[in-house]
Amino acid sequence: MKSTRYVFGILFIALLFSCSTKRKDNHFTSKNDEVLVRQDFKKYFDECNVEGAIAIYDNKNHTWILSDTVATRKETLPASTFKIINLLIALETKTIASENDIVKWPGSTDTLKYDYRPNIYHDITVKEAFEVSAGWAFIELAKKIGKDNYKKYLTLCHYGNINLSQTDPDFWNFGAFGISPINQVEFLKKLYEEKLPFSKRNIHIVKKVMITEQNDDYTIHSKTGWTRENDINTGWWVGYIENKNGAYFFATRLLQDRKLNASNFGNCRKEITKSVFRDLNVIQ
Repeated sequence: MKSTRYVFGILFIALLFSCSTKRKDNHFTSKNDEVLVRQDFKKYFDECNVEGAIAIYDNKNHTWILSDTVATRKETLPASTFKIINLLIALETKTIASENDIVKWPGSTDTLKYDYRPNIYHDITVKEAFEVSAGWAFIELAKKIGKDNYKKYLTLCHYGNINLSQTDPDFWNFGAFGISPINQVEFLKKLYEEKLPFSKRNIHIVKKVMITEQNDDYTIHSKTGWTRENDINTGWWVGYIENKNGAYFFATRLLQDRKLNASNFGNCRKEITKSVFRDLNVIQ
């Protein structure tokens, strides 16, 4: 009996140890990738009073770094992070010729769904619409692109659950469409490596538009997202960091009950991500 307890004790300790060390994980695209689960990252989400997850891929070392193994696989609406693939599809389908095309202001938008932002209610270039997250402009593009084109390219890119049942054109903000943090990272890695079903020209345009921070030490290509569907704040920051050691792809997602509705929710998306990357010595 004592020996049996001893064996189970050893197995239990081994299981706990495996949750914080590198190991093989055959659920990912490459079976050679290592996986490191960092449960200590939870403290950053706790400090912001949110549920959350972060998925990172270290391209040089072929290593996944995850805050957990459950939430990083949970699918939710991508919100405005969808503008990355949306811009690619708009270019590839020739809905627009370039990022400098102008989208005409339709004259009105639903301010209850999208907040009141009068500074973006005007004719706008696609590039500016991406940068300031002018949702109305991408809704106008979506009407022209059509669900059939979305289904085609989302399927080819293995992006999200391909549930386009939402009747409104902005299925990325409302409805049953969803994507996980891990899936976001997989897509970003393909974008970086130019292994998506889009022309090199269009991929280069999107990479350039995605640059949000650049200094002597690193460059960040990224997009934020935020939707309030089902009384839940769903906030994202996704992208990749390039430094002298290579590229690091990331997808950070925050979930918060709208009853709490903390004023720092938006800032926490980037603050949590950068805290994690400081821990990993990717940025200072």
